[in-house]
Amino acid sequence: MLFLFSCSTERPTGKTEAEVLFKEANSLIEDGRFLLATEKLNSLRSQYPYSYYATHAELLQADILFKQESYEEAASAYILFKDFHPKYKKMSYVIWKIAESFFQQVPDTHDRDLTPAHESIKYYQELLRLYRKTKFSKDALERIKFCKGMIRDKEQYIADFYYKTDVFDAARYRYLAMLKRFRSPVLRDHSMIRVVLSSANLGEAERCKAYYKKYLSKISASSKAELVDAFGSCTNN
Repeated sequence: MLFLFSCSTERPTGKTEAEVLFKEANSLIEDGRFLLATEKLNSLRSQYPYSYYATHAELLQADILFKQESYEEAASAYILFKDFHPKYKKMSYVIWKIAESFFQQVPDTHDRDLTPAHESIKYYQELLRLYRKTKFSKDALERIKFCKGMIRDKEQYIADFYYKTDVFDAARYRYLAMLKRFRSPVLRDHSMIRVVLSSANLGEAERCKAYYKKYLSKISASSKAELVDAFGSCTNN
């Protein structure tokens, strides 16, 4: 029994106590014992702040927060690490984890706060700009596309809400902004038609006609008839 007990409490080997603490923390993380791992890392950083492993301990603590699904805290920890260690050799990983921490906070539906989507795009784009050939590039591009789709749907949701509630000036402003910002053919057709209709409902016949003439050559053939019908509202109002 004494032999078994001694084996179960045997510590890993290392050239320094800092290395031993770091290895112990890694082992605890693998076992899912995050609180004990954090205690080991805190001891390492407080007792050996100038050790080679102290910097790695900081990053590992951020990883623990991520594994615990504390994504808001994880993002802050990774950003802090990035700011204090700008020359860290695996900075691509750090930026990736910042972006991932925000991505995990993106809501399931576009009608909620999409600040995390904007933040994740920012860091994914930074990653691609600085480390284009990193192994994270493909996933970063896919996540950017997903987040942009959420943002696009949110903008249409807001514009449509204004239109349906007869706040036509705000609706037109939103639709015009979407025409400048997005390239989706379906969304652009929808926005052009709604700009004309909003102008008609505001009683601005001249602007209604001007928008109609501007969009007639730009709208897709499948939506042209709907634009013509919308223009009919200009003369009726």
